[in-house]
Amino acid sequence: MKKIILALATASAMYAGTIVTVNGTAITQSEIQEVLMQGTQGRFNQLPPEKQAELGQKVLDGLISEKLVFEDAKKIGILQSSQYKAELDKVLVRVKSQLATKVWEKRQFDKVKVTQKEVKAYYKAHPEEFSEKAKVRASHILVKKQVEAENITKELKGLKDGALMAKFAELAKAKSTGPSGPKGGDLGYFGQGQMVPAFNEAVFKMKKGDVTTSPVKTQFGYHVILVTDKQESKNLPFKDVKGFIEQKLKVEIFKEQMQAKMQELKNKATITFAKK
Repeated sequence: MKKIILALATASAMYAGTIVTVNGTAITQSEIQEVLMQGTQGRFNQLPPEKQAELGQKVLDGLISEKLVFEDAKKIGILQSSQYKAELDKVLVRVKSQLATKVWEKRQFDKVKVTQKEVKAYYKAHPEEFSEKAKVRASHILVKKQVEAENITKELKGLKDGALMAKFAELAKAKSTGPSGPKGGDLGYFGQGQMVPAFNEAVFKMKKGDVTTSPVKTQFGYHVILVTDKQESKNLPFKDVKGFIEQKLKVEIFKEQMQAKMQELKNKATITFAKK
């Protein structure tokens, strides 16, 4: 049961289903997810699965404890105590201020307008921001000795297309000492400079479907490399980035307007610092 709860608590999908009840009070998936996202500043889904599981369980345990303590606090009259009411008043004052500020800032931001002409002008003036560098997708078989790599190259000689890819993946799973071995040696897509120099230099000279004719030596051992795809550098089309540009410009304008607005409010206000 605990494993089921944990899996649900760390799921990335947002829904309001009940995960567990504590004396009849529900703890929902959306409640757990909200705490997780706040605690990781919105980066929860980027964490490794094991870390998500650990945090998810901590949050779930914390919410259960919170429900139990709140229930006991009600039983012993905490909610009617003068201390509780005084603290609640302080919290409400602070929350009202924070909420009003949040709504005020949203209204100010919503007033910011950016024209399509301004968006297009930014796109044309900053081409470097909207270009994708050349990428390569490659697989490799990593072994310790040069002779092992040379023998693998011989086994692949004469093979092409699907037969080559199938045999390469088979050999990678059987012989590669690299972490990508179980995946058939696939390293996914990567750009210039992401791999060690010797590997990088070799792979970016190759064409799609090429296999290295001689082993590539690095500090990790000897590599047999297969290039499975190449993507040339390209400029991202305007339609794909116009939303991003518009938001970026709005944020920049908003920041400038807020600085001016805050200065205006300060100039009109009476601000007196307490003497030390």
